[in-house]
Amino acid sequence: MQLDTIQTMAIAMLAFALGAFIKNKFEFFKKFFIPSPVIGGLLFSILVFIGKRFLDMTIDFDLSLQDFFMNVFFTSIGLAASFKSLKKAGPLGLKLSLLIILLLPLQNILAISLAYLFRINPLHGLAMGSTSMTGGIGSAISFGKIMEALGASNNISIGVAASTFGLLIGSLVGGPVARRLIRVHKLETLGKSQIEGRKTFQNLDQKSLMKAIILISLAGLLGIFINKVLALTRLNFPYYVGLQFAGLIIRNIFDLLKKDVGMKSVETVGNISLNIFLSLALINLNLTAITDLALPMFIILISQAILIGLYTSLVSFRLLGANYDAAVMAAGHCGVGLGQTPNAMANMEAIIEEKGPSDLALFIFPLVLAISVNLFNPLIISLFMNFLS
Repeated sequence: MQLDTIQTMAIAMLAFALGAFIKNKFEFFKKFFIPSPVIGGLLFSILVFIGKRFLDMTIDFDLSLQDFFMNVFFTSIGLAASFKSLKKAGPLGLKLSLLIILLLPLQNILAISLAYLFRINPLHGLAMGSTSMTGGIGSAISFGKIMEALGASNNISIGVAASTFGLLIGSLVGGPVARRLIRVHKLETLGKSQIEGRKTFQNLDQKSLMKAIILISLAGLLGIFINKVLALTRLNFPYYVGLQFAGLIIRNIFDLLKKDVGMKSVETVGNISLNIFLSLALINLNLTAITDLALPMFIILISQAILIGLYTSLVSFRLLGANYDAAVMAAGHCGVGLGQTPNAMANMEAIIEEKGPSDLALFIFPLVLAISVNLFNPLIISLFMNFLS
């Protein structure tokens, strides 16, 4: 069965709608922040897998729009990377950023080493490293395409499966780590910090959305030239890296000129693009690749969970001050190191609800993530990928 662009989009949007419906019905999916396109897309991919395996039926999707929406999303992420905001976080924010960045190569070294041990393609190991753990599903898909071109077949499916596992385990590791630190070191909340984040109201209308689309488009145009410069290095970078850097440049120019980017509208366009991109990617997920590597994948991903539990307890907690706020941020680091930003925020809020306020942690963490993860992780993945290939 051959589907054209419109038919593929329709299937993808049905998958998203189904995923949203299921997520609203079952608390489990809300608790672990499983995205709606992941839920619906996996269900559709299971149906496609059953049809291919037992009914000798294959479906060929037209995924020509997948890269477009992926690039729009990552460009919007670049527009969120404000050095001015990072400066507000102060020395503690810089320490947190350094801790997050240092974990990235450790995740890759662990996963690649175990891949060699199991005699599987080391690029599959990289897909189960920071590519999927800290990078998330979008990173797993975008880098997976390049790794497949380098000979690591079915790399996208492996990366997506690892990311989904990370979403689940990221919400399970952070809480116990923080509670143990609080208990062992007899920590207590310091009360509200003196730092207060000011939230400004922004209209979301046709005018603001058009401004966001214009900014994303201009960043895309600038990103083309940045990609040409990156190509001179003779290293393989995903196309979105240049767009992300372009978004970062435009955002910080706006900050210098004291102009408002309108992040609410940019985030809205980016999030819609992310949902469409994930829906398109996941309806076409190859589940056969996951079943073939089930045991090595499970061991590698459990090892990642153990690594981040030890790292946040022994390194992050101590470097961030070894106090209550540091314990809360350690829980957040577990969430983002295995899952995504919502996992991190939920981990911290769960500790705060139980043990007391930590406004410092809630203020610093979101500011740091945009730059430390989204800017540095693609570079580190690219270096490992080019070395292995």
